[in-house]
Amino acid sequence: MQTGDAFGEMLRAFARDGDGLEIVERDDGFITASQLGPSHYLAPFRRWLPVERQAARLARGRVLDIGAGGGRVALHLQERGLEVVSIDVSPGAVEVMRERGVHDVRLLGIAEIGPALGVFDTVVLFGNNIGLLGGPRKAPRLLRKLQGVTSPDARILGTSIFLYDTDDPVHLAYHERNRRRGRHPGQLRLRIRYRDLATPWMDYLMLPPDELEELAAQGGWRVTRVFRDDGPIYAVSLEKA
Repeated sequence: MQTGDAFGEMLRAFARDGDGLEIVERDDGFITASQLGPSHYLAPFRRWLPVERQAARLARGRVLDIGAGGGRVALHLQERGLEVVSIDVSPGAVEVMRERGVHDVRLLGIAEIGPALGVFDTVVLFGNNIGLLGGPRKAPRLLRKLQGVTSPDARILGTSIFLYDTDDPVHLAYHERNRRRGRHPGQLRLRIRYRDLATPWMDYLMLPPDELEELAAQGGWRVTRVFRDDGPIYAVSLEKA
């Protein structure tokens, strides 16, 4: 298995001819196909999750879309007349976004965000990208970084998963494994695979709204709204404390 831009290659293939399957591998050996799949990264607004559509209506001003994937958020918000800067660490994703008409795309990760990008009124972390906060120690630092590049009345819109709503013994064992190692139960160590490629391993944090609220407070933010339907994924709005 080669290390490379597996996510970008998968996205390019799907954008080109609808052929692509996103495989997620966890560090305990658990492997699964992504529930949402590559089509979700390219979906028009009408096919987004209901909780995302609800939260997206709160977007305003100048927008930073983090982990932008196929650019679906930017394309929708551009249609609404908003200025959007889309960032992703995947060169393939950046290429797909430019080909699809996203105006401002940068090859950049969340840890590289800084004043050079300007000031934003909304930050978007859809596609469960609250997970990009990484872990309980890293999250407050990244949230403070977002404090520094946002306006006084800015908001963060993101999605995550109700982590503990499972009775799957494999997932429950992983939660317990993390606790024994001094990690948050939902601090996943994972990588994306496509054909003969795999991304580097990364930490990806899944947590329920009450635990997100505790971390957000450490980074200078507060949870103001939670959107939920019958599924495991929720959306959330955070504003500066």
